[in-house]
Amino acid sequence: MNHETYDDETICRILTDVKTIAVLGASPNSSRPSYGVMQFLLSRGYAVFPVNPGQEGKEILGQKVYAKLADIPEAIDMVDVFRAADNLPAIVDEVILLSPRPKVIWGQLSVRHDDAAARAEAYGIDVVMNRCPAIEHPRLNIA
Repeated sequence: MNHETYDDETICRILTDVKTIAVLGASPNSSRPSYGVMQFLLSRGYAVFPVNPGQEGKEILGQKVYAKLADIPEAIDMVDVFRAADNLPAIVDEVILLSPRPKVIWGQLSVRHDDAAARAEAYGIDVVMNRCPAIEHPRLNIA
């Protein structure tokens, strides 16, 4: 897939189809982007699971925090990544091992790693990079 641009239909399909989202790198600090995005996703009715090993067992926005993706007790549709781009290959490796496997890996603004994306896509996982669902959702007027 071309990761320079995404057509609106693809972004709309993803944000409409997913119901459960793991926020990897979630922060309890309300001034951090991950906090605001998580708050936005919860307000839109998504089930959101924060992932942050330093906050394991605590809560962010009333949601239990998990140390790693494999600890989440439900199937995850999308992994929203708030980590540095050079972490994306290891994240893809972790996602590939999950069963069932998430349908989407979403790299937040500045999170882009083309080799990692190609590896995920080889496993049938959709990849969106350098985008924010809290920006795309209202831009596309998704209900």
